[in-house]
Amino acid sequence: MPQAWSRKRERQYQHIKDSAEDRGASESRAEEIAARTVNKNRAQAGESKQASRTSTRDMSPQKRGGQRSGRKGPKGPTKDQLYNEAKKRGVRGRSKMTKKELADALGK
Repeated sequence: MPQAWSRKRERQYQHIKDSAEDRGASESRAEEIAARTVNKNRAQAGESKQASRTSTRDMSPQKRGGQRSGRKGPKGPTKDQLYNEAKKRGVRGRSKMTKKELADALGK
């Protein structure tokens, strides 16, 4: 973590990283997600020296939540997220299931 981050941002980074790993992301991917999120929050709060226009004008990562950019229609967890949860719960036949079937099997 960069020295420019405050203790609050370090805690935020660790929390986001842990959450991403819990959802099935690899450690390197979780670190990338956390760093991008914290850096975007810093840019929007005016804490960074440089910030792109898209970082400062776009909605915050927390507000976006389950929404995915450029996609209309149903929101919610992706098929990969559902698959990873099904794997944790030991759902049989998950590799051949569609997104809807995975959601049904998980009761979502």
